Amino acid sequence: MPARVKIMCWLLGLMTLVLATVVVVVWRFLFVDADDRMNRALEQETTEFSAYAETHAGEVRAVAQAHMGLQYPDEYEAHLAVPRVGSVLVQRSNVTYAVENDRAVLNTITASGASWGVTSTPAGPFRWAKVHAVSAGSDMWFVTGYFEDGVLAPVHSTVRVLVLVSLAGLLIAALIAWFVAGVILAPVRMVRQAAAEITEDDLTRRIPLSGNDDVAALAQQFNSMLDRLDRSFRLQRQFLDDASHELRTPITIVRGHLELLGDDPAERAEVVRLCTDELDRMARLVEDLLLLVKAERPDFLRPVVTSLPELTSDIDAKLRALGDRRWVLESIAEGEAVLDPQRVTQALVQLASNAVRHTPAGSTIRFGSSVDGVVSCGVVSFWIADSGPGVRDETLLFSRSTGLGLPIVKAIAEAHGGTVRVRSVPEEGATFVVEVPR
Repeated sequence: MPARVKIMCWLLGLMTLVLATVVVVVWRFLFVDADDRMNRALEQETTEFSAYAETHAGEVRAVAQAHMGLQYPDEYEAHLAVPRVGSVLVQRSNVTYAVENDRAVLNTITASGASWGVTSTPAGPFRWAKVHAVSAGSDMWFVTGYFEDGVLAPVHSTVRVLVLVSLAGLLIAALIAWFVAGVILAPVRMVRQAAAEITEDDLTRRIPLSGNDDVAALAQQFNSMLDRLDRSFRLQRQFLDDASHELRTPITIVRGHLELLGDDPAERAEVVRLCTDELDRMARLVEDLLLLVKAERPDFLRPVVTSLPELTSDIDAKLRALGDRRWVLESIAEGEAVLDPQRVTQALVQLASNAVRHTPAGSTIRFGSSVDGVVSCGVVSFWIADSGPGVRDETLLFSRSTGLGLPIVKAIAEAHGGTVRVRSVPEEGATFVVEVPR
């Protein structure tokens, strides 16, 4: 069953229970009130007749006729003076049935041993009370009663109106519930449709956000999940592309040497050495590829409060072991910063290794660090400057098609929330600057 139908059914079920309870309570209240009014009226009429008969002497029929002449019957009420023989005196209001002519009903009432009761008539149940009067050798029954159907008709009419109004209210509530449930579940349907349209080749679908309720929070979480999936698939595709591109060359070299391997021991030793070098390079490429994949993970960095002078000195000592160059420490940053010292060192060593590869022995490579801005929002800068051929095409500089070294540097800087800049003049060297928030 769709959630929209479930919501509507639950709401209608609750409203039906409430409205049914209201109808039953109202019906019971009106019925008890009408029943109580009839009983009190019957008791009052019989008491008044008894009191009148005691205070007025004379023939019973004349006393009854005189008393009835003073009464004003209620709607659907009848007063009867029933002698043992002779005609019945009657006084009634808005009663179409002539109960005084129905001797079977009258005999049933007068023969009953009870002073009150209910007797069936063609006009419906007749609730009655009676008083036996005896005087001057004659006797008769004074009977007063109500036709219940007439008295209870307004009660039934009111209940019918309540039932009809309740049914109309349920119909309106059903329409409103259907509409409201549709509005509430619209983002859920969008989530379902978006999930149905998502493939590993297209993760660009997003759910528009509106409101600040639980459904909007669900849509936001779904969009965040799609962002993570998109990033994961993108990293997977990038890893596969990089692996196929970077590993193809060493595999081809190793295969070519092995295919041409002869029986000469010296040649075999040389081939083994070349294959070992390529396998080592392949291992480094795999490590670099895994590093780039890890750069998107939240645990890629382990930032700690780091002394900048100590970090700069440690990096300088490691750089000097990279090659026979004239290493110059230009500047040392002061103070502390929150960063990952191992990743920063890795990035600077990678930049220095590139500088060593592109400069001749004995050339100058400068390294330094500095802090720009105030303590709370400053930027820490590290740079490597060489005197090599410079950079000819900066647009491809950090592309993975040119190698994985500089993309790794960029990934480390961006993981810190920073960036990598390059300043270069052809044939006059290049300066790479890694900037990270302090």
